[in-house]
Amino acid sequence: MSEWWTYGLADFLLFSPRTYARLFALYNEALWPAQPLVALGWLALFAALWRKARWAPPAVLLALALAWGWVAWAFHLQRYATINWAAPWFAAAFGAQALLLALAARGVRRAEPVPAVAWWLLGAGGLGLPLLGPALGQPWIETEGFGLTPDATVLGSLGVLRMFVPAYRLVWRIWWLVPLSWSIVGSLTLWALGEPLRALLLPLASILVAIAHWQCRYKCAH
Repeated sequence: MSEWWTYGLADFLLFSPRTYARLFALYNEALWPAQPLVALGWLALFAALWRKARWAPPAVLLALALAWGWVAWAFHLQRYATINWAAPWFAAAFGAQALLLALAARGVRRAEPVPAVAWWLLGAGGLGLPLLGPALGQPWIETEGFGLTPDATVLGSLGVLRMFVPAYRLVWRIWWLVPLSWSIVGSLTLWALGEPLRALLLPLASILVAIAHWQCRYKCAH
């Protein structure tokens, strides 16, 4: 029997890289043409945020809540659970985050000023991550889409959450828990699958948004 220190992270995976990629391929194939429609919808909300429309903050949080709920049910519970026994727990966490975002939409206000990192993270989740895969040789059918898959949704959400301040400070504290936790889970999974470049994106984004959040915690909360 091998000693525990001889095991690598990949030894604890319940599936092969090919199985994981196939999961995304089948998922994207089943959803088509939802991907471009969802992307256009997020671009419209992005433009409304940029123009500081009064209705944009609650609309964005409600749309984000819908995205987290969709990922919880359609991806984690319906697909990922077929290859990973922990997926129902992921679904529960994503569902809880969806509920929290929906509740936070009432009375939410825009943080001022919105740091550049928030816009960059939203863009990275919406466009950067879906484009990074093909740039690294990944087929389009296996890419992640913002609002439809976990990593891209979390990456963009980190930017969105930094843009707003909910009415209750407690919500402002706890709505980071699931996105930051998934940043660790998603990163470890990608690292074990042999994709170190993509694996570093979520931890790096988490560090950047944590710095921006710390700078804002007194100024934005009042």
